[in-house]
Amino acid sequence: MDRKLFLKTCAAALTLTAALFAADATPKTVIHVISVQWKKDATPAQIEKAIRGAEALPAAYPGILHVWTKPIKKQLPDGYNHVIVMEFANEDALKKYADSPAQKNWYEAYMAVREESRTSDITN
Repeated sequence: MDRKLFLKTCAAALTLTAALFAADATPKTVIHVISVQWKKDATPAQIEKAIRGAEALPAAYPGILHVWTKPIKKQLPDGYNHVIVMEFANEDALKKYADSPAQKNWYEAYMAVREESRTSDITN
């Protein structure tokens, strides 16, 4: 094989490999974004308990991979003052989380101080 043909073959192989890896890099996880409005009479300790409960969810429910609770920048509707983000392994894990023991346990602290919330679920 001459040098030009070899280089073209290598370039084509690298392009194909990069395309295959790019397809595999598309996440199949689900990002669950919760914008929260706390009750006016909720104490800082109660809110902290709800947030810590969210942070403990990956240990309580294997379908939750990560939880983020410290917003850096927020653009929320009036009255909303916090964001909690959960990453689920896939759509099925999100569906099975509803009414699971882990959700019910977290809801004991969370629902006691949540006035209302809005959620968005995002995936590829």
